[in-house]
Amino acid sequence: MKKWFSRKKEEERAVSLSALTWQRFKKERQGMIALGYIVFVVLIALLGYLITPDPTPFCNHQQLEIALQKPGFTVQLLELEPEQDVPHVNFLKKMLFGQPAEYKTVPVESIQDIGDSVTVKLFQQEYCESYAKSDLSPRMVKKQRFLLGTDRYGRDVLSQLMIGTRVSLAVGFLSIFIALVIGILIGAAAGYFRGWVDDVLTFFINVVWSIPTLLLVFAISFALGKGFWKIFIAIGLTMWVDIARVVRGQFLSLREQDFVESAKALGYSNLRIIFKHILPNITGTLIVIAASNFSSAILMEAGLSFLGLGVQPPTPSWGMMMKENYACIVLNNAYLAIIPGVAIMLLVLSFMLIGNALRDAMDVRN
Repeated sequence: MKKWFSRKKEEERAVSLSALTWQRFKKERQGMIALGYIVFVVLIALLGYLITPDPTPFCNHQQLEIALQKPGFTVQLLELEPEQDVPHVNFLKKMLFGQPAEYKTVPVESIQDIGDSVTVKLFQQEYCESYAKSDLSPRMVKKQRFLLGTDRYGRDVLSQLMIGTRVSLAVGFLSIFIALVIGILIGAAAGYFRGWVDDVLTFFINVVWSIPTLLLVFAISFALGKGFWKIFIAIGLTMWVDIARVVRGQFLSLREQDFVESAKALGYSNLRIIFKHILPNITGTLIVIAASNFSSAILMEAGLSFLGLGVQPPTPSWGMMMKENYACIVLNNAYLAIIPGVAIMLLVLSFMLIGNALRDAMDVRN
């Protein structure tokens, strides 16, 4: 009987261990997929205008004749010589800021070569126009395919979506950096020095903690005004509270450890003990918090841009794309608002999965 019970317990333990191993493997696989997607998005943001179908600054090449075309739309574009010289930029400037359009383009349905002139039938028009060959580019006509269609201004949706990754990633990195600096300084001072310093800083943390995050973001945004750079400060000044609370708790426990007492006995300064002895021991915790808050920063930026308080036109932003096209949801072009929404969802989900994977990997109980 005892052997039967012991065998039963071993079988149950084996089943539980196999289930735990499978669950851990599943989380690791999800984390690797999320990491691969984030690396893919970062590459798109870094290469920028080098790989976008529309390399003009802000992907703002407007062609109203082909507005609101469906995904996969293909059209012939007649290339006309510009009225003034277009400056050519080097490789780095093109990657960062884009290249102005070398030629003016006119969407056409058909073209007929007649001696020194060209007669074309304009796109979805009943009349034709003639152009002298001297006014055209050397290749005259190019065919362009819009994989995700065009918006109401005739701009390429795919190009705007690709450049919009820069805004989301930049807001995430810079706002988290600001939040980490403020949170670490306040939390470390409160947890290490304790006493009246801890009381004052903890009271300040609790006051900020009691204010709803979105309301605080709106208040700072109204105070600073609209703009690409001001949104970093607005989000960063509201996300440091979580970091400060965690850092304070970690410092309260670590400052009592033997290695800290030894550092004090050797006469090291408080700043050296804080930044060279205690802070490196909570790096893993800070990485997990930063990965989790990254997704929150992306959502805040999208919400502010959707409300008109964030990034301003013509800078492409996923939140701005949703704002400009939300009315299309009830029309036949709902994809114009759904596509940037799906992009935001996938990026936020990826950072959440990365945060969960890092938390499990750095959990000492595992």
